[in-house]
Amino acid sequence: MTMTTATDPAPPRSVGTLLDRVRAGREFGANVYSTLDVLRVLYDRVLRITPETVDDPDRDRFLLSKGHAVAGYYALLAAKGFIPVEWLDDQGGPESRLGDHPDRLLVPGVEIGSGSLGHGLGLGVGTALGLRAQGRLTPRVYVLLGDAELDEGSNHEAIAYAGATGLAGLTAIVLDNGSASHGWPGGAASRFTVNGWTAATVDGRDHEALHTALTGHDNHRPHVVVAVVTDGE
Repeated sequence: MTMTTATDPAPPRSVGTLLDRVRAGREFGANVYSTLDVLRVLYDRVLRITPETVDDPDRDRFLLSKGHAVAGYYALLAAKGFIPVEWLDDQGGPESRLGDHPDRLLVPGVEIGSGSLGHGLGLGVGTALGLRAQGRLTPRVYVLLGDAELDEGSNHEAIAYAGATGLAGLTAIVLDNGSASHGWPGGAASRFTVNGWTAATVDGRDHEALHTALTGHDNHRPHVVVAVVTDGE
C-alpha cells in the first residue's frame, strides 16, 4: 500500500469550526487550545496516515498522552475524515464513542487509550521498540504530552531508556505552558538532551517552525520538540 499524508483529501471543515461543535455549551481551557497548532501541523504535513491506512503496519503512529485535551483531537479526526462529524455532537455523553479520554477500541485512528498523565511516553517507547523488532524502520512514533507530565517518574525512565537504546523512530512533543511544578535548568529540552536525544524548542503557534522541528530528527537518536505556548490558550 502506498502511504500518503493526511492532507489528501483536504479536510471538509476547519478544526476550529468542528471544535465549536464539540463544545456544545461547554468551556475548554488552555489544555485543549494549546494542542491545536501542533495537531494541525502533524496531520496536515507530517504524519503518514489517512483514514484508509489506519491499520497499515507501516503507518506513522500518533499517541496522545495529554488525554484530557482530547476535544481538539476529536475535532481534528473529524476534519480529516477518520470519524463522522456527527459523533462530535454527543462527545462525552453516556452513549458516545468519544469519551473524555480517547479509547483506541472505539475511535478509528486512535492508537492508545489514555488516562492518568505520565504513561504515554512509555507506551511510545514500547511501540517504537516493537516496530524496530519487526524490522519496520520507516514508521515514526509521535507522542504528545504536557510539560507537567515530565514530573512523573515514569517519563524519566522512558526518556533515559529511549536515549540509551537509540530509539531513532521516536519523537516526543512537549507542550510547554509553564505548568510543570519544578522545571529544569536550561528548559524542558535539557531533560532529554542529557540522555542523548536531539531537541528543538520552538514557538508552539508557529506552523513553519513546528514543521521544521517535527521533521528535524537525525534518524540516529530519539528526538524531542518542545512547543512553547504562553498566550493563555
